[in-house]
Amino acid sequence: MRYQYATSGTCSRLIDIEVDDNGCITEVAFTGGCHGNLQGIAALVKGRRMADVIETLEGIRCGNKPTSCPDQLACALRAISESK
Repeated sequence: MRYQYATSGTCSRLIDIEVDDNGCITEVAFTGGCHGNLQGIAALVKGRRMADVIETLEGIRCGNKPTSCPDQLACALRAISESK
């Protein structure tokens, strides 16, 4: 399934996520933000279970902001898992 998540409080504006029937991430693409860093995050989470990525990335902050692009990805994945 494909999902789109509008981020809040980060330089990235949108996250496109594809998840297979087993809850594994098959694709992630960020719109906006630090392109190289976000490509790296997307590559690192590809093939991992949503629950594992949520556990790893949830709560990461960017500077003084209360969130970050990795944290927003965790928020998106949590929303996906709760909608299933």
